[in-house]
Amino acid sequence: MEHQLHLLDYKEAILFLITAGIVVPVFHRLRISPVLGFIAAGMLLGPFGLGRLAQEWPAFGAISISNIEQLSKVGELGVSFLLFMIGLELSFERLTRMRKLVFGLGAAQVVVSTLIIAEIAYLAGLSLQASLAVGASLALSSTAIVMPVLAERKRLNSSAGRVAFSILLFQDLMVAPFLFMITVLGQSEGGNGVLALFVSTLLPALIGLALIVGLGRLFIRPLFHHVAAARSTELFVAACLLVVMGAGVAAASAGMSMALGAFIAGLLLAETEFRREVEVTIEPFKGLLLGLFFLTVGAGLDLARVLAEPLQTIGIALALICGKFIVTYGLAMAFGVREMAAREAALVNAPGGEFAFVMLGAAIVTNLLDRSFASQLALSVTLSMIAIPLLAGAGARMARASRAAVDVSTMVENAPDGDTKGHVIIVGHGRVGALVGEMLARHKIPFLAIDGDARLVSRGRDSGLNIFWGDASRPDFLLKCGIVGAKAIVVTMDAPAAVEKVVQAARAQRQDLTIVARARDAGHASHLYELGATDAVPETIEASLQLAEALLVDIGVPSGFVIASVHEKRDEYRALLQKDGVHEERRGIRLSRRIKDMSRPRKADS
Repeated sequence: MEHQLHLLDYKEAILFLITAGIVVPVFHRLRISPVLGFIAAGMLLGPFGLGRLAQEWPAFGAISISNIEQLSKVGELGVSFLLFMIGLELSFERLTRMRKLVFGLGAAQVVVSTLIIAEIAYLAGLSLQASLAVGASLALSSTAIVMPVLAERKRLNSSAGRVAFSILLFQDLMVAPFLFMITVLGQSEGGNGVLALFVSTLLPALIGLALIVGLGRLFIRPLFHHVAAARSTELFVAACLLVVMGAGVAAASAGMSMALGAFIAGLLLAETEFRREVEVTIEPFKGLLLGLFFLTVGAGLDLARVLAEPLQTIGIALALICGKFIVTYGLAMAFGVREMAAREAALVNAPGGEFAFVMLGAAIVTNLLDRSFASQLALSVTLSMIAIPLLAGAGARMARASRAAVDVSTMVENAPDGDTKGHVIIVGHGRVGALVGEMLARHKIPFLAIDGDARLVSRGRDSGLNIFWGDASRPDFLLKCGIVGAKAIVVTMDAPAAVEKVVQAARAQRQDLTIVARARDAGHASHLYELGATDAVPETIEASLQLAEALLVDIGVPSGFVIASVHEKRDEYRALLQKDGVHEERRGIRLSRRIKDMSRPRKADS
């Protein structure tokens, strides 16, 4: 009996993992957003799906999710991880460049939407305080669904993606003030008491925000520097999770949302050399936890109540989508956003968001709203959120049809470092890699450097180099460093096994990429050609050629003839190495013998 109880404790987690293993591949193959799959699975497995049948047939209890509260607490971390990843892609400098959209358009959308919804609620018979609570709850959109859907459709770097994110970011900033407002409205009747209470409760949040930024600037980079020096993958993962969850908990303790604290932590890390590796490390956690969040959203949808009150529930959802679309579209056009971008951004921001559940819950606790009415509003918000992937798809199709899908200037402005096309990736920035970088800079060719030595990377960053700490043998890390648009990659590390891994990973990503690799000797060079290197430069042969060049020039042979002969000999070696790399099994021994034979002086020359 005790053994069965322990199994039941893990039932929800096992069901979620099975769901993820089925939903993600199936929906990807069908080219449907997995978000819809997780929501649908939540509806099926939740307490209003199979859980309702379990009351009459207990066997269904084993395949239904009953503890939604426990799962939702973990699932909410997915929103925090998402905002953290968004912060990594920005930095304070980029956020400053977007201030017109964030603090202009975003603020206008929140204020106008809140006031219009509150006015409608007031005309419907609610009190002024309750109307303001409803307006604040429904004015916000779903960051947790909109951002993954836009990323999945590769629309984040489009004009529409930029506008949508700017609005969502300001909405996230307003979560704490709105929660304060609802609490204040429930505790005071009005007048100076309300204002004094609001200011007194908002002050701890501002202090907490300042502490997160200040302490983060002081400790985050040194923390990752020491972790990277330890060269422990497990320790690095632990440090990433500590920063995300620590910043989130600190923000929640100060009265803000965990997502906002995680976003600030991401902004702070975006200015460091560890940004790329952190992105790669956090990505799996973000995807899994967001899937859990969507599952809990679906599990909270009571279809029986929707069918019992279809006009009211569906009507509120449709009215919310249509009203917020008109407001957002009109304001975006007023701020100079292009028509198609404004339309697409308005479509994805029109439905309600996950923070509505939090605010409606606060309104119930403070007796501003009746529980039954608040539950109906929450159900309508859930229905509107389910429509986000469909609205995003419609917006993207309209954008493609109008040939205004991508604003190139916006993509360049918001592209992460190293994602611009035409750059060279240098893997290994020791003495050899640094010299390669200097030559590229002399010819005005942009480059991005990667190294696994945290101290070397730190010195490079201090010198103004575009260099990141990380493992270049990981395909996802190379993608973050812009290998898709890179002109070439040069691998200068001195460890032969590490060079081979990077060459393999780079060639797997792009068959047309120019790959130049440093080789230990002739046998190693031949193996690198076999793995896909465009050029492999053996240290022993190159050193011999440079010695011969210096000798011949010093003894009086004209430099022009010397350079020509050295290039000719280098081409002979390259042809031999490439041939042996394909046709010879014991390339190291045989190749060394051939090179020795070629190096012996002929009788006619002696």
